[in-house]
Amino acid sequence: MSALTPLVAFIALMAWAWSSALWAHGAGTDSLPWAVYTQSFYLSGLLSIALMSLTMVLAVRAPWLERPLGGVDRMYRLHKWAGIAAVLFAALHWLLEMADDLVKAVYGRAGRPAESEYDGWLGALQELGEDLGEGALYVALAMLALTLWKRFPYHLWRHLHRAMPVLYLVLALHAAVLAPPHYWAEPVGLLLAGLLTLGSLAAAWTLTGQVGRSRRYAATIVSVATPMPGVTELVCRLPGGWRGHQPGQFAFLTLDWVEGAHPFTIASADHGDGLVTFQIKALGDFTRHLGQHTQVGQPVAIEGPYGRFELGRQRQKARQIWVAGGVGVTPFLAWLDSLARTAAQGQSTPDADLHYFTRNAPQDPFAQQLQAGCAAVPSVRLHVHDSQAAPQTSAQHLVAESAQARQRTEVWFCGPAGLGQQVRSALRQKLGWRLRFHQEAFELR
Repeated sequence: MSALTPLVAFIALMAWAWSSALWAHGAGTDSLPWAVYTQSFYLSGLLSIALMSLTMVLAVRAPWLERPLGGVDRMYRLHKWAGIAAVLFAALHWLLEMADDLVKAVYGRAGRPAESEYDGWLGALQELGEDLGEGALYVALAMLALTLWKRFPYHLWRHLHRAMPVLYLVLALHAAVLAPPHYWAEPVGLLLAGLLTLGSLAAAWTLTGQVGRSRRYAATIVSVATPMPGVTELVCRLPGGWRGHQPGQFAFLTLDWVEGAHPFTIASADHGDGLVTFQIKALGDFTRHLGQHTQVGQPVAIEGPYGRFELGRQRQKARQIWVAGGVGVTPFLAWLDSLARTAAQGQSTPDADLHYFTRNAPQDPFAQQLQAGCAAVPSVRLHVHDSQAAPQTSAQHLVAESAQARQRTEVWFCGPAGLGQQVRSALRQKLGWRLRFHQEAFELR
C-alpha cells in the first residue's frame, strides 16, 4: 500500500460527507453560478480543516496508528502531504472568499445565498473567528514555504513548526463558528465535530510536551567512534525501563534542546544489556559535526523504538532480497546481528540475497561488517556492488538478477530514494504482482 493511499481515502470520505449534505439540503439557490461558487467555498474549507485535523492527530506519534498506517515513517510522510494539501485548500478557500465581488459583478446578486449570521455572543465569536482565520492562513502559507525550502535550517524550522498547534486551534475556531448551520444535522457535521475534537486534543497534547513522553529514556553515551569518513558511531546505554527493540527499528535521539530530536536506525540487535548502536552519516550541519560535539559519558535522550522495518515481518514462503545503499545498511546490520545469535543456537535463518551498494568497497567498513555478519549467517548471500570498480553496471540490473519471474518475492530496501526507485521499477517489470516492496519513507520535512 502506498503511503499516500490513506490520504486519498480520507479526502474521498470528506468529499462524500459534503456531497451527502448537498444532496439532503440542496445548494440553497436556483442560480447555477452561485451554487457552484458557494459549494466550492464550503468544500475547500471543509477539506482544509479536516486535513489539518489529520496532521495534528498524526503528529502525536500514537502507537495504535503504527500498524494500520505502516509505521511512523509513513505516518510522517502522510502528515507532511496532508499538511501541504490542507494549506493549498485553505488558500483556495481564501481566493474564493476574495472572488465574491467578482461573481457579483459578472452574475449579479440574484440567487446569492444568504449568509448565516448569529446574534449576541455567537455573532461576536463568528466575527472573531473570521478575522483570526485570515491571519492564520497567512502564517500557514509562510510555514509551507519554509517547509518546502530545504535550505532553511532544520533547527530553526523545528521551533517555528512548534507554533502549528496554536495555529490549528485558531483555524478550528474559525471552522466551528463559520460552518453552515445545517451541517451539524448531517453526517458531515458529525465527522467535522469528531475531527475538530481529536485535532484540538492532539494540539493540546503537543503543546504540553506529551508527544513520545512514555517512550522517552535518559541514556548515556558509552562509546564514540568514526568507522569511516563522514560516519559517526554512537553506542548508548539505556536504563532498566527500556522495553527493547526489534531488529530494523529506529529511535529519536536528542543531544540538545536547540537541535531537537532526529530519527536514526538502531544498527544493533537487542541483547538485553541496554546497549544500542547508531551508525550516523553526515547529511547536514547537525550530523556533520556530531562526532565533535559528543563524548563518552554525555547524556542523551532516546525516544522509541519506532518503525515497521522489522526482521520478524518477513513472509516465510517469499524469496527474500535485501538491498542497502550507503548508510541504509544500518537496519541490515541489526538483522544480521540478531540472526547470528539465532544461527549460533542451531535454529534456521532466512534464505536471502543481500545487495550492498557502495562507492569504494575496500575502504568501506560497512562492507567489512556485512561480510563478517553474513559469514556468521550462511543462509544470507552477500553481493557487494562497488560503483568505483564497475561504474557502468546498473544497480537495478544487479538486483533483478536475484529474482525469479515465477516466484513471489519480498524486497526490503533502505538507502537513497533514487536507488530505491530504480530497483523497484526493474523488479516491478520482471515480477509484476508477485513483488512486495518494503521501503522506509522517513522525512521530517
